[in-house]
Order: sequence, then C-alpha cells, then structure tokens
Amino acid sequence: MKRRGRFADLFVMGSLKFQLLSRSLLVMSALLLLIGVFQYVVMQKFMYQNKAETIRNQLAALPPNMWRSVGGDFQGPIGTPSFPKQEQERNNNRADNGGDPQRIFVSELSIALIDASGNYKLMSTQNEQPTPQLPPSEYVAMMAKRMKLPYKIMNDANGSEQLVVFHQIGGEPERSRGNAGIQGMIQASTSTAPLKDVLAQQLVTFIFLSLLALIFGLLGFLPVLRRTLVPLSNMVDTVKQIDAGNLNERFPAHQGQVEIDQLAVSFNSMLERLEFSFEAEKEAKEQMRRFAADASHELRTPLTSIHGFLEVLLRGAYQQPEQLLKALKSMHGESVRINKLVEDLLMLARLDRTPSFHKTDGVLDELLREMEHQLRLLAGDRTVTFRLEPQTHCLYDPDKIKQVVLNLFHNAVQHTHPETGQLSLSLATREAGVVEIAIQDNGPGIAPEHLPHLFDRFYRIDSSRARRSGGAGLGLSITQTIVELHGGMIEVESEVGGGSTFKVLLPVGK
Repeated sequence: MKRRGRFADLFVMGSLKFQLLSRSLLVMSALLLLIGVFQYVVMQKFMYQNKAETIRNQLAALPPNMWRSVGGDFQGPIGTPSFPKQEQERNNNRADNGGDPQRIFVSELSIALIDASGNYKLMSTQNEQPTPQLPPSEYVAMMAKRMKLPYKIMNDANGSEQLVVFHQIGGEPERSRGNAGIQGMIQASTSTAPLKDVLAQQLVTFIFLSLLALIFGLLGFLPVLRRTLVPLSNMVDTVKQIDAGNLNERFPAHQGQVEIDQLAVSFNSMLERLEFSFEAEKEAKEQMRRFAADASHELRTPLTSIHGFLEVLLRGAYQQPEQLLKALKSMHGESVRINKLVEDLLMLARLDRTPSFHKTDGVLDELLREMEHQLRLLAGDRTVTFRLEPQTHCLYDPDKIKQVVLNLFHNAVQHTHPETGQLSLSLATREAGVVEIAIQDNGPGIAPEHLPHLFDRFYRIDSSRARRSGGAGLGLSITQTIVELHGGMIEVESEVGGGSTFKVLLPVGK
C-alpha cells in the first residue's frame, strides 16, 4: 500500500514528483521540437541544393551543339547571329526531315532557353505544366554575373512551388575569348512536391520516433525519479517522528545527494540547537525551582530564629538584661545573614538580566596591591604571601574584579586555621595572552565528588559550618558569573588534606 501511495504521488498536481516529471517532459518535448525544426530546415536546404547540383550536372553533360541546334532563331551577343550559317542550314534540313528543332526533353525537367537579351523560349515542359519566368532584365543581370548561379524556389502560374536552376551557355568561337562569349542561359525547373513528400515522410518518422522516445523515457524516468526522491521521502518520515518531546531523531547525512546531504546537515544542526535549547530551558526551570526552594529555605531559617527570639522576649525575657542582650545579638546576626543573602540574590539577578560592566585597560597588579591591606586584615593571624608580576595589563572592571578576589580570599580564610593557616595571592601572565590570578590555601581541601558542583547556587560542602559563618552558597556562583562575563574562566585544583587553589583566567584584551 505504501508503494502504491508513492506511485500515486506522481500524478498529484502539487507534488514535487509531478512537477519534476511534467517539467522534464516539457523540456524533452521542447528539445525534440527544436531538433525536429532544425533537422527539417537543414534537410530541406540539403535536398534542394543536392537536387539543384544534380540538374546542373545533367545540363552540363549535354553536348554544347545541342543548344545551337534547337535555338537557331536566338541571337548571340548583341549585333551578331547566334549560330553560323552552316548550323542554320543543318537545322532547316532536320526540319524538312520531320524533326523538331525547337524541342529538347530531359527527364522530370522543364527546359527554357534565354538569349543574351533576356528573351525567354520554352523548349520542353513536364506534364504540360506552366514554368516560372523572370523579367528579361533579371535574366540579363544574372548572365552579367558570369559565375555559378544559385538556384531559386519560385511559384508557377498555378501557385505550385518549383525548383529553378540556371546554366549559362556560350558558342565555340567565343570560348577562345573567355567569358565574353556567353550567348544565353538555360533555365531548368522541376516541381518540389517529390522533395517535400520525402521531407514529410522524414518528419513523420521523426515525430513517431520522438513519441516513442518520450514514452520509453517516461517509463524509464519514473523509477529513477522515485529512487532519486527516496532521501527526501526519508526526511519527511523523520520529520513526522520529531516533536517537542522527541528531538533525538536525526536525518541521514550521507545519502549520495549533495543537496539533500547539505539540507540534512543543516536540519541536524537545527535539531541539535533546538534540543540544547529545550534542555537548557528544562535545566533553567529546574534551577529556578531549586533556587526558589533554596532561597525560601535560607530566608526561612533566620526569620524563624528571629521569630523565636521575639516570642521569648514577649514572654518576659526582655525584663532580664542578660537574656535581652543575648536575644538582640542573635537577631542582629540573623538580620545580617538575611541582608547578605538578599544582596547576593540581587547581585545574581542583575548579573543574569542585564550586567553593566565598564571594562577598561588597566594594570592589574596595582589593583591587587591596593587591596593588600584589606586582605591582610581579613586574614587575621594567618600567613599571607603576595607574588604579583609587575605591569600586568588586562581589560577588566575594577569593582567586579575586587569582588571576585574578596569572595575567593574570604572563602580561603573560612576554610583555614585562624593561626596556622597559610594563604597566597599570585598574579602572572600565561601564554596566549591570558592573565592568571591564583589564590591558594592550606585548608582541608575538597573531595573530588564536590568539585563538579562547587559553583552551583546554594551548594555547600558543610551546611552547618556555612550557616555558622554566614554563607549561603552563593559566593562562588557570583564569582564564576563575573569571571565569565569578563570572557574568562575559573578553575579549581584541590586535594583532600592538601589545600585548594582557585585560578581566575582573564583575557588580556586589546
């Protein structure tokens, strides 16, 4: 049934198969028509010219004296007799013996003689049919050319088409003096009907063969057309299997047709982008769900704590100075946590929506030197080492890079011992125009299973510890977003018990 349906597509007016088939047949018919017209014109000219040459050869093969014997009353060049007196007497003798000196018969030809003055005299005719005749002046002009005269296609008095051939004649005495001795001209004509009959037969034969060629071409073209359009049919079947929930289907990219293969590659690329977009949308929705849940959880915890302290105070604890002070300090700490969380959330929202960076070309080591005092205060009693390559230029936003360094340095401080902790900040230029900012610590390190999720929002390795220190798991996520908006990337190297190193790679810029 499927094959029968595909065969039926060949006769559907709007189908590609029908259009290809009909247009191919139209082109083939036009070409055959053009070939037929060209063949008819060429064959007609060839046959007319060949017939004219045959007539000329027949006329040239006749004895020259024959024309003088039948044309005794013709005049030669102006002022001279056409034939000598002896020839005239021989013609009279032939007439006395019952001969007809005025007639000459050549098979299938009508013969007429034209003298030097252009006078026309019919010598013989085919089936008593009229013969074409030109004005005397035109005959004289043709003889004056003294060259091989072209044939003419003319109509006689009855409107029948005839092939007319002209042949110049001259006398013996004048031949010694060259072309000046032309005495007259022979006009031989014959009907073109037999030639046209031959041409018509050839045309009918050509039309019959052309129709056969079209029929056999159609029969041979149908399976070829169906086979040629198989890749396109496969693409249609593949498209039917694709929907928003199933983007795994792909078009065959190597089907032996360059255009179809290119179309398949383009469709596959589009499907990959669509699949990536759908996956990204699903991931974004999932992240938004997790984000809302985590944000709600993070906000609920300090709010619950503040609410509990307020209930305690309302029950009378506010009258006890020690409990009142303890509650106020706890609520202040929780409010600081809420404020920090809200600021981080607003920062992420701004970075995700329309980040406004004002990147300028500056000396990065000078910026880090300005932050040295602030970083040492943040480190407390920990050992801090600075290794900054001088005159390190980079294209950056100073405020955002300060935030990146502070986030990473604060994260290192939180995960090192207050007294034995060792921190280092280094700045160097890598190959290929990349600047590296590295912050290293000697903390406990990070387990390998946590590394892939380290920059996820609200992700924390030690939840209880992060809450005590006020972290909500957004610092590294904010840091990564800022670095990526600078066109850079952030890397982490860590070993359990061997500390961690965070590396920020920024392009130098132009």
